[in-house]
Amino acid sequence: MKFTSIPGAIFNEFIASGLMLITPEYRALKAVQKRSSDEMDALTDYKMSFQFMTIKGLRLRYSVAGNESGPAILFLSPLPQSIRCFEQIWPSLAKKFRLIGLDLPGFGRSEGGHEVMNTEAQSEILDLFVRELGIADFHLVGPDVGMPVALHYAIHRDHRLKSLVLGDGPCVTPSHNGSIIDRAVTSPLWRLIFKIGGAGPFVVGANKLAYVNYSPSDDEVEDYFASYRGRIPAIMQWFKAYPEIIGTIEPNLPEIDLPIQIFWGEDDKLLLVETAYKFQERLKNAKLRVFEECGHFSYQDKREDFAQMINDWVDGGHAE
Repeated sequence: MKFTSIPGAIFNEFIASGLMLITPEYRALKAVQKRSSDEMDALTDYKMSFQFMTIKGLRLRYSVAGNESGPAILFLSPLPQSIRCFEQIWPSLAKKFRLIGLDLPGFGRSEGGHEVMNTEAQSEILDLFVRELGIADFHLVGPDVGMPVALHYAIHRDHRLKSLVLGDGPCVTPSHNGSIIDRAVTSPLWRLIFKIGGAGPFVVGANKLAYVNYSPSDDEVEDYFASYRGRIPAIMQWFKAYPEIIGTIEPNLPEIDLPIQIFWGEDDKLLLVETAYKFQERLKNAKLRVFEECGHFSYQDKREDFAQMINDWVDGGHAE
């Protein structure tokens, strides 16, 4: 995927392509891409409108859309993306559901640095955000970095949740990670390399390794670049704290009484699908949906199936 209209595109492509040469999972992903018949471009006829709210001194970006009287669904931003990634599924959900998207502090276009790169700070701000908007009896969708934040909120806060929809994120040990995640978690040298490379190669590298079918638009990717420009050092703190992040949620997983819909891309090369099965085993009430021929960003890579899963779950599947 090349974004030739974006400033620095040649540098970003060169560095990201070099990283793929030493990432063994990339060759396997390319083979899946060749087999897949579901290649798709970004839908560009829907654009989120954004609002901002200041909580604990941090300016947070969020979006509200859909049916104001419908069941509420709150979506948390993944890394290295923003809530704009959900533009691919919101149009098909907007008629029935009240949709809220939040760029987590330190991620997307929300403010925050090293001080929020832990689940305690994240879930505290999430709790304050939910109360400020007056959201109750809602379904919380947490992919990627949103997954441990959602779990911490459900475990440690006086939450207002009806269910959780979680996937493709850190949650249990041992975590079955792809090599690129292991480098960021375990190696100070690799964290330094990522810091030096900056946001461009970080985003482009993720796009190369996280999609089987989907190609994001330049406009979408520009938002991701803007989200993480100058912020990779703080993001590396999240990876450094990876074991501690999991440690704040894993001991309490069997105690969660909420219904949970787990989702995972079968060909997720960042957080391998084996983690999904281990996660399900720790829970009282969880269903697992594995999307075939699908990468890490499953809400885009299988957007129609993902939107249908959300629709069915919120429409009553969570109560079955």
